[in-house]
Amino acid sequence: MSPQKARLVIDLIRGRKVQDALQTLRFTPKRSAKHIEKVLRSAIANANASGNAGAPLDVDELFVSKCFVNEGARWKRLRPAPMGRAFRYQKRTAHLWVGVAEHHVAAAERVAAIQGRSQAQKGVRGTARRVRKALTGKQAAPKKGKK
Repeated sequence: MSPQKARLVIDLIRGRKVQDALQTLRFTPKRSAKHIEKVLRSAIANANASGNAGAPLDVDELFVSKCFVNEGARWKRLRPAPMGRAFRYQKRTAHLWVGVAEHHVAAAERVAAIQGRSQAQKGVRGTARRVRKALTGKQAAPKKGKK
């Protein structure tokens, strides 16, 4: 498809939430909408698989952060013409690029929740260790320090 035709559809989804963008693409009567939807779904799957800070991303919080269409290679073709001649024409191609990101507020909340969970686990482990030592009657060895 030509880049100009694909840009018409890409402009519809730029900056929208992922679910809204998928709905828009599903009901857009352009041929390029199907291909752009496939690229968007691939971007969502990639973002979900490579979640930051060890936790998968919340798909509901994703939005289309960057999307653009670049011109690809042109296919040179010949069309038969009268009297043994041929007319030359070009089939234009496009490179589709769609990037998704999590909203910065949601990302900050997710990172804070992960850090809070790790701190909570850290305290539980330490408490369990202290209780275990108290039950067995072992005293912690005094720390050696510089005098």
